[in-house]
Amino acid sequence: MRGGIAHFNTLLYKELSARGHQLHAITFSRQYPKLFFPGKTQEETGGGEEIFKTHAEILLDSINPFSWIRVGWRVRKQAPDIILFKYWITFFAPAYFTISFVAKLFRKTKVIFILDNFFPHEKRFGDAFLHELAIRTADGYLAMSEKVERDIQTHLPRALYIKAPHPVYNIFGDAIAKSEARALLGLNPNEKVILFFGYIRKYKGLDLLLDALPQLLKKYPDLKLLIAGEFYGDEAEYRKKIDDMGLWKHLLLQSDYIPNHEVARYFCAADCIVLPYRSATQSGIAQIAYHFERPAIATNVGGLKEVVLDGKTGYLASSSEPKEIAAAIIRFYEAFGKVDFEKHMREEKKKYSWENFANAIEQLAEKLQA
Repeated sequence: MRGGIAHFNTLLYKELSARGHQLHAITFSRQYPKLFFPGKTQEETGGGEEIFKTHAEILLDSINPFSWIRVGWRVRKQAPDIILFKYWITFFAPAYFTISFVAKLFRKTKVIFILDNFFPHEKRFGDAFLHELAIRTADGYLAMSEKVERDIQTHLPRALYIKAPHPVYNIFGDAIAKSEARALLGLNPNEKVILFFGYIRKYKGLDLLLDALPQLLKKYPDLKLLIAGEFYGDEAEYRKKIDDMGLWKHLLLQSDYIPNHEVARYFCAADCIVLPYRSATQSGIAQIAYHFERPAIATNVGGLKEVVLDGKTGYLASSSEPKEIAAAIIRFYEAFGKVDFEKHMREEKKKYSWENFANAIEQLAEKLQA
């Protein structure tokens, strides 16, 4: 499978393997039914290098209960100490519950949920029931932000958990020169460029950034918005908005999933990354920005303020209002060349290591097995 969660699982697998743990990975034969999947393809379209391989067994069909039971028995036969689930959406609750129930029955196996978010970003019918079903078999939780930690404390006050921040994504190669990156994308080497990257979903606020653009263009007529990511919503709605606002000449839109080997050119072409989210827990995009040492401009929602240090590794907008997003970007450009953002990011990202994250999992596992 493709995307940030697949990358996360791969990097965690490699870190835990390097530490001497015996690991077995199981992945999806079908992650989402085509009817429910908003994107173009669910499979990785680039980057076949060995670094992306975990040699996972392709077993789990998210909508086939017999598959859930088979996977449960497969895990049960292996009798692992710990089952690690990456949990971010209630859609997988029935499968996770079934696998955990079968694998744990009369065993000492413990289940840990690695939580991107405790509750889904986008609410769907049945979420409350499915959420309760998912967590019923979990023994411990790894929270990746203060927001998730607060949700656990509020809704599961007796839960055993540990907090560890989302590590840096470091599988997209080294940074390249800004001039080279812009040449690859056909951008002017001297213009101001801001980047919106990743899946385009309502909660991620691209429409808010578009609304902020006229205010930015008044101050910086040469500013260019680079949008790189696949639409997980009505693409026509965004295109109409761009048409109505007359913004096409001020932006470059690449509305496809960006293959791993092309990620560097988008981040390195930009002066900064913009995260105009309506809601958030944490952001994998921010961790790619740390890898390429590109400051982030983010709304002050969820756990974003934990990774975007105002005035050091970027700037925080006081709200998700377009005028506040524009104001934060203006603050960035006023400090551009005066604040050493890269130095601050190099220092800050030391705590976002996979080693630290693996340490947290080991500590939680030890508590569960005590």
